[in-house]
Amino acid sequence: QVQLAEFGGGSVQTGGSLRLSCATSADTFRRVCMGWFRQAPGKEREGVAVYYTGSLSTYYSDSVNGRFTIFQDNYNNTLYLQMNGLKPEDTGMYYCAAAPRPCSRGRWADYHEYNFWGSGTAVTVSS
Repeated sequence: QVQLAEFGGGSVQTGGSLRLSCATSADTFRRVCMGWFRQAPGKEREGVAVYYTGSLSTYYSDSVNGRFTIFQDNYNNTLYLQMNGLKPEDTGMYYCAAAPRPCSRGRWADYHEYNFWGSGTAVTVSS
């Protein structure tokens, strides 16, 4: 069974930074589309950034491109999301997700594409 363990949420002021991490097993970490979604209260879950561990390709939502960076640590089987320049609209629950296939250029942000989910970590950005 695939398990994803998220860490790193918290509260910051506008312009601050946080780093989220998502740890999994070595078997899971090979050749998966893995990344982050977020959900604000009353809103649908949206794709933030994903990373295909097989080819190192990445996709970002327009709202975070240039501020967030997704990267992996193969030694620790961990995926990170470095979030800089945080804004109040970045507030929400952040979920790590994984799918056992390459990321789809056209569908990477559709949460239905992902088979496995972490329990989420809360991010709050105050103005």
